[in-house]
Amino acid sequence: MLVDFNDLPDTSRVWIYQANRTFSATELNELKVALDLFITSWTAHGQELKAGYEIPYNRFIVLGLDQSLALASGCSIDASVHFIQSLEQNYKVTLLDKMNVSYKQGEFVAYKSLTDFKKMAKQKSVSKNTIVFNNLVANKGEYLEHWEVPASESWHSRFM
Repeated sequence: MLVDFNDLPDTSRVWIYQANRTFSATELNELKVALDLFITSWTAHGQELKAGYEIPYNRFIVLGLDQSLALASGCSIDASVHFIQSLEQNYKVTLLDKMNVSYKQGEFVAYKSLTDFKKMAKQKSVSKNTIVFNNLVANKGEYLEHWEVPASESWHSRFM
Protein backbone atom coordinates (compact mmCIF):
# COMPACT_ATOMS: atom_id res chain seq x y z
CA MET A 1 0.00 0.00 0.00
CA LEU A 2 1.57 3.21 -1.19
CA VAL A 3 1.26 6.15 1.21
CA ASP A 4 2.84 9.57 1.32
CA PHE A 5 6.22 9.31 3.06
CA ASN A 6 5.26 12.21 5.36
CA ASP A 7 2.29 10.19 6.63
CA LEU A 8 4.45 7.30 7.84
CA PRO A 9 5.04 7.17 11.62
CA ASP A 10 8.50 8.05 12.93
CA THR A 11 8.97 4.41 13.94
CA SER A 12 8.86 3.32 10.28
CA ARG A 13 11.92 1.47 9.09
CA VAL A 14 13.94 3.27 6.40
CA TRP A 15 16.44 2.25 3.77
CA ILE A 16 18.51 4.95 2.11
CA TYR A 17 20.14 4.48 -1.26
CA GLN A 18 22.52 7.21 -2.38
CA ALA A 19 23.17 7.74 -6.06
CA ASN A 20 26.59 8.58 -7.41
CA ARG A 21 24.97 11.41 -9.40
CA THR A 22 21.88 13.57 -9.48
CA PHE A 23 18.88 12.23 -11.40
CA SER A 24 17.61 14.33 -14.30
CA ALA A 25 14.05 15.68 -14.34
CA THR A 26 13.03 12.99 -16.84
CA GLU A 27 14.65 10.28 -14.73
CA LEU A 28 12.91 11.57 -11.60
CA ASN A 29 9.52 11.30 -13.28
CA GLU A 30 10.32 7.76 -14.41
CA LEU A 31 11.67 6.85 -10.95
CA LYS A 32 8.48 8.04 -9.27
CA VAL A 33 6.37 5.87 -11.58
CA ALA A 34 8.64 2.86 -10.95
CA LEU A 35 8.63 3.42 -7.17
CA ASP A 36 4.85 3.83 -7.14
CA LEU A 37 4.44 0.53 -9.02
CA PHE A 38 6.94 -1.32 -6.86
CA ILE A 39 5.51 -0.16 -3.54
CA THR A 40 1.93 -0.78 -4.67
CA SER A 41 2.80 -4.45 -5.25
CA TRP A 42 5.34 -4.86 -2.38
CA THR A 43 4.28 -7.63 0.00
CA ALA A 44 5.58 -9.78 2.84
CA HIS A 45 4.15 -13.31 2.99
CA GLY A 46 1.18 -12.18 0.90
CA GLN A 47 0.41 -9.17 3.09
CA GLU A 48 0.68 -5.77 1.47
CA LEU A 49 3.22 -3.44 3.02
CA LYS A 50 2.38 0.14 4.00
CA ALA A 51 5.27 2.10 2.54
CA GLY A 52 6.27 5.38 0.98
CA TYR A 53 9.33 7.06 -0.42
CA GLU A 54 11.00 10.34 -1.12
CA ILE A 55 13.89 11.40 -3.33
CA PRO A 56 15.77 14.15 -1.48
CA TYR A 57 18.23 16.29 -3.42
CA ASN A 58 17.18 14.37 -6.56
CA ARG A 59 19.94 12.01 -5.53
CA PHE A 60 18.83 9.71 -2.68
CA ILE A 61 16.02 7.16 -2.67
CA VAL A 62 14.54 6.79 0.81
CA LEU A 63 12.10 3.90 1.30
CA GLY A 64 10.00 3.96 4.44
CA LEU A 65 7.99 1.03 5.77
CA ASP A 66 5.38 1.19 8.54
CA GLN A 67 5.93 -2.15 10.23
CA SER A 68 2.90 -1.84 12.51
CA LEU A 69 0.77 -3.63 9.88
CA ALA A 70 3.31 -6.13 8.56
CA LEU A 71 7.03 -6.63 9.13
CA ALA A 72 9.51 -6.72 6.30
CA SER A 73 10.49 -10.31 5.63
CA GLY A 74 13.64 -11.65 4.05
CA CYS A 75 11.76 -12.11 0.79
CA SER A 76 10.32 -8.58 0.82
CA ILE A 77 13.74 -7.09 1.57
CA ASP A 78 15.22 -9.18 -1.25
CA ALA A 79 12.49 -7.87 -3.56
CA SER A 80 13.38 -4.28 -2.68
CA VAL A 81 17.09 -4.92 -3.29
CA HIS A 82 16.31 -6.50 -6.68
CA PHE A 83 14.18 -3.47 -7.51
CA ILE A 84 17.03 -1.10 -6.58
CA GLN A 85 19.44 -3.23 -8.65
CA SER A 86 17.11 -2.85 -11.63
CA LEU A 87 17.18 0.93 -11.15
CA GLU A 88 20.99 0.81 -11.11
CA GLN A 89 20.97 -0.98 -14.45
CA ASN A 90 18.24 1.13 -16.06
CA TYR A 91 19.81 4.45 -15.11
CA LYS A 92 23.50 3.47 -15.14
CA VAL A 93 23.84 4.70 -11.56
CA THR A 94 25.33 3.30 -8.34
CA LEU A 95 22.83 2.96 -5.47
CA LEU A 96 23.97 -0.03 -3.40
CA ASP A 97 27.66 0.68 -2.82
CA LYS A 98 27.92 1.52 0.89
CA MET A 99 31.63 2.32 0.63
CA ASN A 100 30.94 5.82 -0.64
CA VAL A 101 30.20 9.05 1.21
CA SER A 102 27.88 11.90 0.32
CA TYR A 103 28.38 15.27 1.94
CA LYS A 104 27.48 18.89 1.36
CA GLN A 105 29.69 21.51 -0.19
CA GLY A 106 27.44 24.54 0.30
CA GLU A 107 24.14 23.48 -1.23
CA PHE A 108 25.84 21.04 -3.60
CA VAL A 109 25.88 17.34 -2.69
CA ALA A 110 29.27 15.74 -3.34
CA TYR A 111 29.92 12.01 -3.62
CA LYS A 112 33.31 10.42 -2.94
CA SER A 113 34.70 7.00 -2.24
CA LEU A 114 35.35 6.34 1.43
CA THR A 115 39.08 6.24 0.65
CA ASP A 116 38.94 9.68 -0.98
CA PHE A 117 36.86 11.06 1.90
CA LYS A 118 39.46 9.82 4.41
CA LYS A 119 42.21 11.53 2.39
CA MET A 120 40.17 14.74 2.27
CA ALA A 121 39.77 14.63 6.05
CA LYS A 122 43.54 14.24 6.51
CA GLN A 123 44.12 17.15 4.15
CA LYS A 124 41.51 19.22 6.02
CA SER A 125 39.40 19.55 2.83
CA VAL A 126 36.46 18.35 4.96
CA SER A 127 36.10 18.98 8.66
CA LYS A 128 34.07 17.92 11.68
CA ASN A 129 31.60 20.65 10.65
CA THR A 130 31.10 19.29 7.13
CA ILE A 131 27.49 18.17 6.71
CA VAL A 132 27.40 14.48 5.88
CA PHE A 133 24.56 12.10 5.12
CA ASN A 134 24.36 9.32 7.69
CA ASN A 135 22.68 6.61 5.64
CA LEU A 136 22.88 4.21 8.58
CA VAL A 137 19.80 5.66 10.30
CA ALA A 138 17.26 2.92 10.99
CA ASN A 139 13.87 4.61 11.21
CA LYS A 140 12.06 7.70 9.99
CA GLY A 141 12.55 9.56 13.26
CA GLU A 142 16.32 9.08 13.08
CA TYR A 143 16.23 10.00 9.42
CA LEU A 144 14.47 13.28 10.14
CA GLU A 145 16.76 14.18 13.05
CA HIS A 146 20.13 12.57 12.29
CA TRP A 147 20.48 12.00 8.55
CA GLU A 148 22.05 15.36 7.65
CA VAL A 149 24.51 16.09 10.43
CA PRO A 150 27.97 17.53 11.00
CA ALA A 151 30.59 14.83 10.52
CA SER A 152 31.42 15.13 14.24
CA GLU A 153 27.95 13.72 15.04
CA SER A 154 28.09 10.68 12.78
CA TRP A 155 30.21 7.63 12.09
CA HIS A 156 32.27 9.85 9.77
CA SER A 157 33.85 11.45 12.86
CA ARG A 158 36.46 8.66 13.08
CA PHE A 159 38.17 10.22 10.05
CA MET A 160 38.42 13.75 11.46
